[in-house]
Amino acid sequence: MVKKPQKDKIIDGALSVACRLGWQFVTMQDIATEAGVSLADIREYFDDKDDILSGYGRRIDQKMLNAVSSQDMSSPIKDRLFEILMERFDLLNEDREALVSILSSFKQDPKQVIMSFPNVCKSMNWVLEAAGEDTNGLYGALKVTGLTGAYIKVLNDWLDDDSEDMSKTMASLDQALGQCEKLGGYLGI
Repeated sequence: MVKKPQKDKIIDGALSVACRLGWQFVTMQDIATEAGVSLADIREYFDDKDDILSGYGRRIDQKMLNAVSSQDMSSPIKDRLFEILMERFDLLNEDREALVSILSSFKQDPKQVIMSFPNVCKSMNWVLEAAGEDTNGLYGALKVTGLTGAYIKVLNDWLDDDSEDMSKTMASLDQALGQCEKLGGYLGI
């Protein structure tokens, strides 16, 4: 049996306890108890709960990038982005209950949204890179910002999508990417 890395145990513990208590009520001690580690162990890897969420996001990015590494770069950019982001939503679906708790807590503490925004931008940068898009310079920043806005809108729709096949999420993503494509064309990106 392969031993789970400490960092993953902590992230999984945080997700698990978020399901039971609601993210806004979770303490670092709750996470330590759930993960079977000490507070000192958590501190070695993470600064706080927000940092644990950042670690979760990096883990999702890694899994997503591994899953899409052999993508066909000859297909249209909208199709490539759609495939990559749907892979991301498939991965998020595995932790749906915890993420609903976490994202619902953001409504009660808007500071969390602001603090999470740079991490979402970093993830969208990776999505664009995986799709073969240049993210450098002003145009790159505009692409990342536009995709981040689209992703947040679709993430909101994903929260309400209880369908087996995520059809509402797919429709929302298709529409959002279509809007990004039109805006990009308008801006000459």
